[in-house]
Amino acid sequence: MNFDIEIYKVVKIFGFDLWITETIRNTWIIMGALILLAVVVRISLSRFKDIPKGFQNVIELLVETFDGFLKGSAGNKLMWLGNWYFMAFAFLLISNLSGLFGLRPPTADWSITFAFAFVTFILIEYMYIKTQGKKFLIGLLNPLNLIGELARPVSLSFRLFGNILAGMILMNLLYVMAPVFIKFIIPSALHFYFDVFAGALQAYVFCVLSLSFIGVAAESE
Repeated sequence: MNFDIEIYKVVKIFGFDLWITETIRNTWIIMGALILLAVVVRISLSRFKDIPKGFQNVIELLVETFDGFLKGSAGNKLMWLGNWYFMAFAFLLISNLSGLFGLRPPTADWSITFAFAFVTFILIEYMYIKTQGKKFLIGLLNPLNLIGELARPVSLSFRLFGNILAGMILMNLLYVMAPVFIKFIIPSALHFYFDVFAGALQAYVFCVLSLSFIGVAAESE
């Protein structure tokens, strides 16, 4: 049982080391799957009809559901964030579920979850500066305010990373330590909880918290 992230190759680019790791490989696989889905949907748009059915019905249901989720979490003013957070939710969801297909979830690597949380942090700060201007920047001179702002991306990233990594560790421990007859009974239920339920829940929670923070900043004037 090895919880380390495998390193496949180190490539030199302009004197810098680019590490091709298991996380990067799995991220590319998930990105490729999402890009392929996006291409299929884009090609199918020309055949969409006024009365949806089948594949069109599924796509329209997803879009309408996410639009409603976005309005409820951040309000009408922030609908322009829909494209980014729809992509973020799709990537995080598939990443969290990828353990079902034998992949190490990219979200079990803190660098991935921090990257998404950092984008949220930039959007929050942008909204505060847009609504409050100098008042917000002056407020950052207070160490407590500064620490509070910096704590957001850290807490967001660790919440997602910790839950996914903990689930992966527990499932591995079960397969290694449990008696043989239990391995054919319990894992299916635990896979449903840790990979499906917890994975979907954590992707949802990440987007809800991110949009809520941005929504508060957008209304702070």
